[in-house]
Amino acid sequence: MKVRAYAKVNLALDVVRKRTDGYHELDMVMAPITLHDLIYIDKIDHGIDITTNNYRMPTDKRNIMYQVADILIQRYHIPYGVKIHIYKHIPTQAGLAGGSADGAAVLRAMNQMFHLGLSLEQLAEIGKEVGADIPFCIYEKMALVRGIGEKLEFIEHQFHCYLLLVKPKKGVSTKKCFGMLDLNNAIHPQVLELKEGIEKSDFKKIVNHLGNTLEAPSIDMVEDIEMIKKQFIELGFEGALMSGSGSCVFGMTQDINKLEKGYEFFKNKYYFVRKTQILHKEEEKYKKS
Repeated sequence: MKVRAYAKVNLALDVVRKRTDGYHELDMVMAPITLHDLIYIDKIDHGIDITTNNYRMPTDKRNIMYQVADILIQRYHIPYGVKIHIYKHIPTQAGLAGGSADGAAVLRAMNQMFHLGLSLEQLAEIGKEVGADIPFCIYEKMALVRGIGEKLEFIEHQFHCYLLLVKPKKGVSTKKCFGMLDLNNAIHPQVLELKEGIEKSDFKKIVNHLGNTLEAPSIDMVEDIEMIKKQFIELGFEGALMSGSGSCVFGMTQDINKLEKGYEFFKNKYYFVRKTQILHKEEEKYKKS
């Protein structure tokens, strides 16, 4: 079985507060994008066998795909194992939820392959045990995301724009980024204003309310992030923002000529440069058992 694991960008990310359990309370608008990893998954007699085109990716129990597959096999007494081969296209330590997207794709695939009959809600609950972004990646729909990533309010409206992803070679550790965050002096974007812009298809309002509390600590670790944002604006892109905890930055425009101009400018300057768009996809239907 072949499945796609779609990346995401954060159009807005506000770190509201640090909770007593050590996690941070977040308000975000997240959007799936067309950039994806390609996963082939097949039934085998036993075990979990993962192979990849990316030599840096762990293929043992540290891998999110391994963890979610193991949960399903154990919890639902599946009398088989799985062989997973993944072609990685989503860069790591980028803020694009590559690992979570892979985990979500494996959950959906195994649900179908082994006729488990689990709903999207049930798959999201299982995914939450492994990674905070997996519930969002299960649905593959634009959403207002709150809590630590588990509270989803879907945004049914769509708007048209082109995205250009630019990632410097150096990545950002999410743990280090949150550790360096100074909440007392942090910028808090107006997440609900951006959501309203989407609902009204007001592109100007959307780009005016792009914001990410985590940019400041990430820029302290990777100075190129600030430079890339500045270059996007100088190239005429209407908006630019770091996604998640970085280090990937995206530029937004409704002008395809600006997109192409930006691609030509960045393509030989940085580690990863990719043209993409927000994913608009019919929700896959799963029936509860």
